[in-house]
Amino acid sequence: MPAQSPAATLPGVTHHRLDVDGVDLHYVSAGSVGSPILLIHGWPETWWAFRRVIPLLARTHRVYAVDLRGFGDSSHDARHDYREQAFVEDLRALTDHLDVGPVHLLAQDISGGLAFTFAATHPDAVRSFIGVETTFAGFGLERLADVNNGGSWHLGFLGTPGIPQLMIGGHERDLVEWAYTAMGATSGRVTPADLDEFVAAYTGPDAWHGSSGLYRSLFTDAGRTKALAESRPLRMPVLAVDGPNFPFTANSLSQVSAGEPLSRRIENVGHLVAQEAPDELASVILDFVGPVDATAG
Repeated sequence: MPAQSPAATLPGVTHHRLDVDGVDLHYVSAGSVGSPILLIHGWPETWWAFRRVIPLLARTHRVYAVDLRGFGDSSHDARHDYREQAFVEDLRALTDHLDVGPVHLLAQDISGGLAFTFAATHPDAVRSFIGVETTFAGFGLERLADVNNGGSWHLGFLGTPGIPQLMIGGHERDLVEWAYTAMGATSGRVTPADLDEFVAAYTGPDAWHGSSGLYRSLFTDAGRTKALAESRPLRMPVLAVDGPNFPFTANSLSQVSAGEPLSRRIENVGHLVAQEAPDELASVILDFVGPVDATAG
């Protein structure tokens, strides 16, 4: 159902709420024609990470972007389940509710694992899979948490039960600003107003449950993800989008796909591709989904 618009909104975007077994999911929609594209944010993000991409895609497609449970304007209740499978079932409920047929599914950053699980276990709901600067437990994500070999400390920190809630209170802005400085390479693309929006979304006693759940999957889901990739590899068209530094998205997706993914690199960006290079990313997406739609008839 349509929802009262939160503070962050865009012209042409409609806000909605969906109850999924007591979890209140917030999502937005834009566009009225064309095949559907569903966008899933990473960390420390919300649907607002796609604020510049949505208008570009919505010219020719129906576009949806969701706040995952525990993020943004969706429920943050500590009593809810934040294991990966719960996020997957939310996507199933959302795609069923949208009733628009199979979607082009785009996931970036830490959401790649749950999106892969959804696509592998619900292939009827996914027309194509697009991974942006992402990898999965069991396929390289653990190495990014190894601080002795160049990994980042925040992965283990966020994935340790209870620690984010205990340690971050009062320092939310410090952490979010650190993350955007560390992961971004394009100065000025994330404005002070954008940072205010993200900081607000990650402020409060229950604001970190979603983050903790997703990062915990780093250490709990490797075996399950490997087994799923062996038994149910992705058979829909797959696109890997990486920045200029290392093609870890392409490497990971090649290991979980039945065919060889299409690989694209976007130059002069950091990790936050949708926010740093929205025009380039939208162009890559449209160049990919067009032929997929033509083949599907």
